[in-house]
Amino acid sequence: MIKHELLRSEGILIVEPQAPLAVEDFAALVKEVDPYIEQQGQLQGLLICAASFPGWSDFAGFLSHVRFIKNHHEKIKKVAAVTDSGFLSILPRVAAYFVDAEVRHFPFAEYGDALAWLSKGHD
Repeated sequence: MIKHELLRSEGILIVEPQAPLAVEDFAALVKEVDPYIEQQGQLQGLLICAASFPGWSDFAGFLSHVRFIKNHHEKIKKVAAVTDSGFLSILPRVAAYFVDAEVRHFPFAEYGDALAWLSKGHD
């Protein structure tokens, strides 16, 4: 399950993975995000806030995740990974090979700093 919130005025999508990721999670994200991107052209930022990575519910959930990244990475300006998880903290280094967005890691206690960084430069 992914809890998500789209801050429309800032153009920032906040996602909080709370249980193994499933096909339905990414369908809900697409339903929320795609109309916004169609109207605005892109998201200013994506904030991924997770104490730990919950994995995927099944292989279909994994494929949906890959498809979401493939279809959206060019339409997101910045990604902030807010976590103390060792696995997720390496996300910026790995993501740099696969996405066009600028990606940064923030410790869990610096959620506000991550949100401010995503908002910086937003008109």
